[in-house]
Amino acid sequence: MSNNDIMKKLRVALQLRDDDIVEILKLANFKTTKAELGAIFRAEDHPNFKPCGDQILRNFLNGLVIHLRGPRPEK
Repeated sequence: MSNNDIMKKLRVALQLRDDDIVEILKLANFKTTKAELGAIFRAEDHPNFKPCGDQILRNFLNGLVIHLRGPRPEK
């Protein structure tokens, strides 16, 4: 299973729109655009397809933790 497949499945399972994903990535201090996300969610045979790198998936998962649990408390 590729990173693109994981991102697609999480988007559907959590009912997220592209705007939501951009905001979640911002929580992990990772900036991206809706156009870049659109390239990730395209079919592999599409000319504008872009493979989802480990960095995007890692930052999305880190941002998702912050989004669902809240920010880490100060020590």
